[in-house]
Amino acid sequence: MNDKAIRTHVATLLDWGHAHVDFDAAVKGIPPSLRGVVPTGWEYSAWQLLEHIRIAQADILEFCVSAKYKAKKWPDAYWPKSPAPRRAAAWSASTAAVRADRKALQQLASDPALDLTARIPHGDGQTYLRELLLVADHTAYHVGQLVALRRQLGIWKS
Repeated sequence: MNDKAIRTHVATLLDWGHAHVDFDAAVKGIPPSLRGVVPTGWEYSAWQLLEHIRIAQADILEFCVSAKYKAKKWPDAYWPKSPAPRRAAAWSASTAAVRADRKALQQLASDPALDLTARIPHGDGQTYLRELLLVADHTAYHVGQLVALRRQLGIWKS
């Protein structure tokens, strides 16, 4: 088994768009006036989906790297209450945080000193590889929702 190749694939999986739209394309160009709109029949706005991606990814990163990790209350702590950002700069801050945490997770995946199949010491059986794959899967799911929501709002050009 080629350890470096596997690490590269896992790191790439965290942001690839080979089989679907990537995070950056999904959030790019959503007008501020539509970021807090919850279309009829939908549960969440683009803002709530973005923040959920950010919160969940940050939580998993913290779990992977901090022995002081404390689990958050599900689902309350993982979804913003407000459908719209409270301030204009929040959207940019949230997308930047997603990118920064994604980069940190990619560095974790690429670190040859870390056994990806090792159990996380303060966890209850989770491995680093499981958590990295979980982030990729979770983000891809919600990126798909962002694209569908944008189509509903008439702001997606395929």
